[in-house]
Amino acid sequence: MLFSLLIPVYNPAPWTVCIPNNGTRQKPMVYQTFSEIPASSLDALLSGDHGAPFQILGAHRLDDGRTVIRAYRPNAQRLAVKMGDKQYPMSRVREEGLFETQIDSVVKAVGEYQLVETLYSGETRFIHDPYAYQPIMGELDEYLFRSGKHWTSYDYMGAHLTTIDGVAGTRFAVWAPNAFSVSVIGSFNDWDGRIHPMSIHEGTGIWELFLPGVTEGAIYRYRIRSHNMGFRADKSDPYAFLSEVRPNNASVVVDLDRYIWGDQAWMTERASHGSGLDRPMSIYEVHLGSWRRRPDGSWMTYRELAHELAAYIKDMGYTHVELMPVAEHPFDGSWGYQVTGYFAPTSRYGSPTDFMYFVDHLHQQGIGIILDWVPAHFPKDGYALSYFDGTHLYEHADSRKGEHPDWGTLIFNYGRNEVRNFLLANALFWLLRYHIDGLRVDAVSSMIYLDFSRKSGEWIPNEYGGNENLDAIAFLREVNTLVHQEAPGAITIAEESTAWAMVSRPVYVGGLGFTFKWNMGWMHDTLDYLQKNPIFRRYHHNKLTFSLIYAYNENFVLSLSHDEVVHGKGSLMGKAPGDWWQKFATLRLLYGYQWTHPGKKLLFMGQEFGQWREWSEERSLDWELLDLETHQGLQRWMRDTNHFYQAQPALFQHDFDDKGFRWIDADDADSSTYSYIRYADDRSDFLVVVANFTPVPRSGYRIGVPEAGHYAELLNSDSKHYGGGDIGNFGGVESEDVPLHGLPYSLTMTVPPLAIVILKLER
Repeated sequence: MLFSLLIPVYNPAPWTVCIPNNGTRQKPMVYQTFSEIPASSLDALLSGDHGAPFQILGAHRLDDGRTVIRAYRPNAQRLAVKMGDKQYPMSRVREEGLFETQIDSVVKAVGEYQLVETLYSGETRFIHDPYAYQPIMGELDEYLFRSGKHWTSYDYMGAHLTTIDGVAGTRFAVWAPNAFSVSVIGSFNDWDGRIHPMSIHEGTGIWELFLPGVTEGAIYRYRIRSHNMGFRADKSDPYAFLSEVRPNNASVVVDLDRYIWGDQAWMTERASHGSGLDRPMSIYEVHLGSWRRRPDGSWMTYRELAHELAAYIKDMGYTHVELMPVAEHPFDGSWGYQVTGYFAPTSRYGSPTDFMYFVDHLHQQGIGIILDWVPAHFPKDGYALSYFDGTHLYEHADSRKGEHPDWGTLIFNYGRNEVRNFLLANALFWLLRYHIDGLRVDAVSSMIYLDFSRKSGEWIPNEYGGNENLDAIAFLREVNTLVHQEAPGAITIAEESTAWAMVSRPVYVGGLGFTFKWNMGWMHDTLDYLQKNPIFRRYHHNKLTFSLIYAYNENFVLSLSHDEVVHGKGSLMGKAPGDWWQKFATLRLLYGYQWTHPGKKLLFMGQEFGQWREWSEERSLDWELLDLETHQGLQRWMRDTNHFYQAQPALFQHDFDDKGFRWIDADDADSSTYSYIRYADDRSDFLVVVANFTPVPRSGYRIGVPEAGHYAELLNSDSKHYGGGDIGNFGGVESEDVPLHGLPYSLTMTVPPLAIVILKLER
């Protein structure tokens, strides 16, 4: 299990004086008296370009037992040191604002003295000197970070509200190994990069500084000057827990420890379920900004969404919600898939505490939460990760490995320990700090293939001459192993569209280690089949039978996601051929087929009630359609199907092995009709499913069944209740002693047009 590696408070004992150094805690101070400081070092400090400010600033013990205290306050008219009841005026030793004083006594503790600053306006304020507080990162933290094994690096990196020796402030830490100076800038120092230069931990590239008095809500960035001499930039914090609302993009200091969780029962139960392969999983995919909006068109908050969305999901019978990425992103049209703040839930809908409330409330309503996670690439926005310290720090330098040709984004360098650590810690961060139940990993195919969407000559083979991205593959195996180890019951889902083997098989047998994989082949074949005129479906009958040939190669999720209703593809309703009635009947049939096919289920928001327009992130779903009876009927079908699914073990206990499925008749192409059985653990518990993909009713239709008796008609998508024509079997069918389809008995039934019927033997 994870354990804490960080020292919560710096204790200067056995030092008799806090003598700051350059962050390594190994080298002695270089400069003690002003006369020893080279002019070039002073010039660098005063221009904000000094990479070791503790060598000059703060308290320094002299050989004769006195203490010299030095401070750089460029906006001060006068400066003094306050110790107890005494004040010691400081001399201005450089016009730019460098002050110094000598004290006869020894400074014995961190924070024993304060600076008294008088501004030119006449205002006087008391300041705890940041350079009285030595960096606190420990050697074990440094080692683990360098080796890519610091799973909770988010507990150290970034901005953390901290109290040291009774003094409250914020500790900042950022990785920029190729910078020669880094400063914290923000609203607290008028964005002046000269005032708060940071100290580097040599060998790690981590810069650190504790700023007393910086409180929650402070806005900040890092001003980075690189050894690449032409590079200077103000960067947002890669580990920031909150960012400004777009279009602003600076980082914000925030406390993540304030929220008191109430989902302990959910988390305990989740851990006991393991991977959940034999449990029902019906996922409602949601974009928070466009699911539903306020009457004035503005976004709902996380807290508002928590109640409205949870009530809707629970009523509709879904087990999980999958959120399109909520990590901070600048462009609404990226839907969150171009992330600039990996540790920050977007501020569009509220604060991190508000998002915690959202998760907590859904858990207390019995709803699991899956988060779309994007470790494949990141945007080129200059304030974020790209070219972070004047070098290609997070991305590959060579565009053949470091740039995605389709999306205009940059690709992470998974071979660099610190980059891999950043992503591994981020995965755990969402699961542990925000109680997220699973990660759906976006664009896995683009990660594992070096030649993904590239022509010959546009990619670099691996060391064996192949097209596999070995570093990315190793990373995916590591993150899946770590998630299953450290977050019991949490799942991972791969959006992987190729025939890569064993995506959802354990790492120890050679797999990538995901819990599930989206079944992109099923989605493509099914939608291709449904868009054909029913007259011609007989010639494409194998489009629907083919999926059962490979259904158990992976742990599949059958997904009809946002990708199928954007970029000119139209809505699912728009894909269905025929008139108004046929379109609604086709969608009811599609969902019934999806929910009875082996595999877990996912449906994008709005499609459950028949959204006509293509989805857009700029507006709410068309909820007004539910004023029409036909849309209400489709929604009722989806609601009843979900609740029926959860109540029938035959539909979920054996999704990933052939014990749970048997074809009755897979070859009736002339009628475009399919019939099959779904079995539970108890083989006597089974469902008979018949689906007719033509607008022609099939009366006197005979199928084989395994046992004699009365088969009750439990669901019929053509019921008038759902907007159908009410063609059916008057509640059920009695079996006959006529063997058929390799089964000892058979039923003669009516199969409604463009409909699915589910029957169960009454015992």
